[in-house]
Amino acid sequence: MLKVAICGGSGYAGGELIRLLSSHPFVKITAVTSEKSAGKTVSNLFPHLINHTNLVYEPLNKHRLLTKADLFFMALPHAESQEAVDFFLRNRKKIIDLSADYRLRSPEIYEEWYKTPHKFRATLRKAVYGLPELYRKKIAKASLIANPGCYPTGAILGLYPAVKAKIIDTDSIVIDSTSGTTGAGRKSETAFSYCEVNEGFKAYSVAAHRHTPEIEQELSAVNGKDIKVNFTPHLAPYDRGILTTIYARLKKNAEAGKILDIYKNTYAKEPFVRVLAEGKFPNVKNVRGTNLCDIGLAVNKRTETLVVVTAIDNLMKGASGQAVHNMNIMMGFKETTGLEAIALFP
Repeated sequence: MLKVAICGGSGYAGGELIRLLSSHPFVKITAVTSEKSAGKTVSNLFPHLINHTNLVYEPLNKHRLLTKADLFFMALPHAESQEAVDFFLRNRKKIIDLSADYRLRSPEIYEEWYKTPHKFRATLRKAVYGLPELYRKKIAKASLIANPGCYPTGAILGLYPAVKAKIIDTDSIVIDSTSGTTGAGRKSETAFSYCEVNEGFKAYSVAAHRHTPEIEQELSAVNGKDIKVNFTPHLAPYDRGILTTIYARLKKNAEAGKILDIYKNTYAKEPFVRVLAEGKFPNVKNVRGTNLCDIGLAVNKRTETLVVVTAIDNLMKGASGQAVHNMNIMMGFKETTGLEAIALFP
């Protein structure tokens, strides 16, 4: 039985990790941490988990936790994972970090976008970007996984086959993504209160969202040369899910059916990617509560543009579900173990 600890278990991603791992047949949760909720039970914060665990939140005491677990899920805010990840890695533990602290390979780019220095560059070089569809073999051998961001997951999976097949002009990529409010985390801010969000729809962090360099980093690696994208996130009044619409000019005229074949062949063996039939497009309702990424596409022949639409649950494929998938690969478990749930609204 694999003993795991969840550091930062009081947020939405942490709560989803507890829900998923509490029913995983090969895992035992031995510790959950939260500074603000220390002393409270998990079910006090998440009543729906009352039948899954009787764990009590404790402070993140690295030395005390060291003897409690073999694998650590870090669900801490950005910039707060750096030191703890380095400590656990030096002590031969496996880590899956859900923050952005180890996603960007360049510490300079990290500092530019997150406004804080990266103090553990040697550890950063050991991190593997945890998108299984691109890095499965590296994940299987890694001790430190940088779990991808939610927006990058939907965007990269939507573009990967087209970039790899070199069928699009990579200088023309435009990405529009819409997220539910859980994407902002479990915090009290006026901008995310019911009255502010309900019946509204807005763009935010326009031309400045921190997930932009993450998307560019991974697409550039596939392309073999630098890619820059126009990425705009939006906030919509629903709880969870990300719908991403991607536009890119085709290098030459092509039928949607032929491009669909490229996508289907690329993801044929992937358990959590569904390429939809021609004329069908994703809906966030159909992936809610699952680790799935649904993909649909069309060709606008008037403008010779490829349009790709993806849908994921930002708390699952965009965070905790993907983290469990990475754990399964790292530990040699069947990849779908603990992630077989069907959509809440099929």
